[in-house]
Amino acid sequence: MSRIPTTVYAEMTPNPSNMKFVANRLLVEGGLSVEFNSLEEAKGRSPLAEELFQFPFVNGVFIASNFVTIAKTDAIGWDLVNMQLREFLREYLTDNKVVITNAEQLVAEKKEAAEKAFENLAPSEYDDKIVEILDEYIRPAVEGDGGAIDFKSFNNGVVTVTLRGSCSGCPSSSATLKGGIETLLKQMIPAVTEVVAEEL
Repeated sequence: MSRIPTTVYAEMTPNPSNMKFVANRLLVEGGLSVEFNSLEEAKGRSPLAEELFQFPFVNGVFIASNFVTIAKTDAIGWDLVNMQLREFLREYLTDNKVVITNAEQLVAEKKEAAEKAFENLAPSEYDDKIVEILDEYIRPAVEGDGGAIDFKSFNNGVVTVTLRGSCSGCPSSSATLKGGIETLLKQMIPAVTEVVAEEL
C-alpha cells in the first residue's frame, strides 16, 4: 500500500474532554461524519476507531471531513497523551490505512435509526429552510470546534437537533444552542420558538 505523507495537528475544543486532530487531507468524503462511543460500535465499521479504542483513556471517536475528534476519560490529562495520539494518527494516515469501511452505509443506518425515532412526526413546511440555515451558518462553526449538528425535527415551534463530536456533552454547548443557534433561527424563521438538543 502506498504511503501518503500526512501531517496532523491538535486543536483544543470548547469541550475539555475532547481534542480535535486535524489532518492535511480528507478522511471522509462528501460531507459525511460518523461517531462511535464504544469499541463495539466501531467494530467492522471503522478500523481507525477500533485502534483508537485500544488506548485505555479513549471513550469516543468522531470522524468528519479532515479531522478526528477524540473524547477521553478524566483519568489522564491531554498534556500526557496529546503527542502520543497525534503521532499514532499521523502514522496510521501516512500508511494510508482504512479510516471507515462503507461510510455511506453507516450514515444511512444512523439516519434510518434517527428517522424511526421521529416517524410519528410529520415533516413541516420549515424543515428545508431550517436545514439550509444550519448548513450555511452553523455547521462550519460547529465543525471548527470538532463537532457536528444534525436537524431532527420541527414540531410546534420547537426545533430538535442532535449534537455530536466535541459538541455532545460540552459544557458550553447549551449556551451556543440558546445564544447562537436559537437566536439565529428565530430571526430567520419567526415560527421557531425554541431549539433543543437531543443526546444520542
